[in-house]
Amino acid sequence: MTRRGLGKGLDALIPGDFQPESAVGAHQILISLINPNPTQPRTDISDDSLQEMMDSIREHGIIQPLIVTKNEGDDHYTLIAGERRLRAAALAGLESVPAIVREASEQERLELALIENLQREDLSPIEAASAYQKLQDEFSLSQEQIAERVGKSRVAVTNTIRLLKLPESVQLAVLKEEISEGHARALLALNTRKSQEAALGTILRNELNVRQTEELVRKLSGQKVESGKIKAPKPAEIKSLEDLLRDHLGTKVSVNHSKKGGTIVIHYYSDEELDMLIRLMMNQE
Repeated sequence: MTRRGLGKGLDALIPGDFQPESAVGAHQILISLINPNPTQPRTDISDDSLQEMMDSIREHGIIQPLIVTKNEGDDHYTLIAGERRLRAAALAGLESVPAIVREASEQERLELALIENLQREDLSPIEAASAYQKLQDEFSLSQEQIAERVGKSRVAVTNTIRLLKLPESVQLAVLKEEISEGHARALLALNTRKSQEAALGTILRNELNVRQTEELVRKLSGQKVESGKIKAPKPAEIKSLEDLLRDHLGTKVSVNHSKKGGTIVIHYYSDEELDMLIRLMMNQE
């Protein structure tokens, strides 16, 4: 696991010379003695994912040890990182798993579980948003501090947290991968939950992509949408540039290029997001 994004204090949880293949510092611990991480940000692990992990464990064993912390007052442990490996090991019939024992506060448990899942791309945007919100509300971390810990920009963290403002039906659609984060962020531009839910129904019925969803939102918001004109598709390199800028700035970016020049349009959906974009472009983050 890459060390990028580990916050101060979390480095102590993973030895600097740790190599998964050698399992330095790992102990075999009975699965029955390991309790789930109560702050685990991941709420769902698919059956297919568990099956793949179980097959890998049966063939190769557990290459990367789990990370646990010792409970006070009994002989049990609490899992910090490695929930999918733990579940798959149990399904594979293992009685024990290799694990590194580390001292960790509740905040550190959440941070490390969040970092591991983000780096493995195992978390949905909604799960990540809930974890960010918990770090902010329960542990008083600023969005800048959260961004530093997870190796993201502050804009990206803020935009992810904003997904929690959407109705439960929209959040569930993201969790179930019926729509993408891009779809969900476009819906944030609508002013009411009723309009957001109505737009979701249209997206699902018509299988709209993100660009079509953005056009739908503009129509529902009363903005003018050009019709009757067939636009030539943008060149692949322009689309790639738009994606690169979107990932960096954390918002929709349109590049309109011609032989004589062109324009770059950066979209924002709140005063706070505008402020962050200005600071980011002025290198004041």
